[in-house]
Amino acid sequence: MAATIRLMRFGKKGQPFYRIVVLEKARKRDGAYIEALGTYNPMTEPATISINEERMKYWKSVGAQISEGVKKLRLS
Repeated sequence: MAATIRLMRFGKKGQPFYRIVVLEKARKRDGAYIEALGTYNPMTEPATISINEERMKYWKSVGAQISEGVKKLRLS
């Protein structure tokens, strides 16, 4: 199973809110996920990011790939 860490979009039209999740690489953006690692809210000033650092390190250690969107948040 190839896992990836990426953003899952929630919220209303024009008011996005994201969960940072681990899911299988072949899954859709909003498909079923393995584990939620945190949240990202770009609508606050400054943008709010909360993440479970311990679980993020675990998933990176077992080979999970990090998506471009999560890399842009500078979490990796």
